[in-house]
Amino acid sequence: MSLLKPAKFFLGLSAALMLISVVLLFTPGPKLSIDFTGGTMMEISLPEGTEKTSVAEALDTFESEVPLGNVALTKTKSSTVLMRMRDISNDEHIALQKHLRTELGQIREMQFTTIGPTVGESLKKRSFWALGIAAIAIVLYVAFAFRKVPRRLSPWRFGIIAVVTLLHDILITVGIFILISQVTSFEFDTLFITALLTILGYSVNDTIVIFDRIRDNLAEQGRKEDFYDVADRSLSQSIMRSINTSVSTLIMLSCLFILGSESVRWFVLTLMTGAIIGTYSSLFLATPLLVYWKKKQ
Repeated sequence: MSLLKPAKFFLGLSAALMLISVVLLFTPGPKLSIDFTGGTMMEISLPEGTEKTSVAEALDTFESEVPLGNVALTKTKSSTVLMRMRDISNDEHIALQKHLRTELGQIREMQFTTIGPTVGESLKKRSFWALGIAAIAIVLYVAFAFRKVPRRLSPWRFGIIAVVTLLHDILITVGIFILISQVTSFEFDTLFITALLTILGYSVNDTIVIFDRIRDNLAEQGRKEDFYDVADRSLSQSIMRSINTSVSTLIMLSCLFILGSESVRWFVLTLMTGAIIGTYSSLFLATPLLVYWKKKQ
């Protein structure tokens, strides 16, 4: 059975998912954490039976020289409350803790993070630079690695298609997590960017393995076999390896997601999502694109 026959369906599906993800980037857009926007995030555990509305009422009665403004409250699975507000000073932090204990009873602070707006903007720029530099480096590396590919097939095609598939993986992953952020406490932070960079490495590795098989088959066959048939055969030879690698990776990540701490679960879920999408794009997007580009030569 030819694995390239349903290529048009998968290319259309990928194009539609990428378009939806681009729309989601603008509406409703990613919910950025204080890593990128600046501000303060405070997590507290509440006395048993205390509701989130009680926390909101307590915050409304807190007096300071500069009002806290609109404080975003999120109740987590572990029965704690996350409060996101403007960046506050150490004195305000101590006063707020004292006020909450007076209003709510014995609370315990689980975490406290504050980042200035200048630092947040700097982190945002560096994150984009990191993703951009990684993509350029991958193009150059893949083009160099495939510089001796036979049949006058430009090595730059391999590099460019590898980055197109990576863009596909990143966009769709971001789109999925924009939707998740609308119904959960998830926010885009620096750990999410780290996960995206990890996905880049994982996905391009899978793509290069298939491209390498295509190169080897081209060298063996010379000009005897049509490029479509070579690519299809190479894909058939590589598919089980890719699937087995992905399944073993997902088993490990699933264990970490279930048994790991709350602080890394979103990171692990991002890796799981990226591993699935990366395997799909390596098998059903990268090779068909290479074949179609070759046809137009």
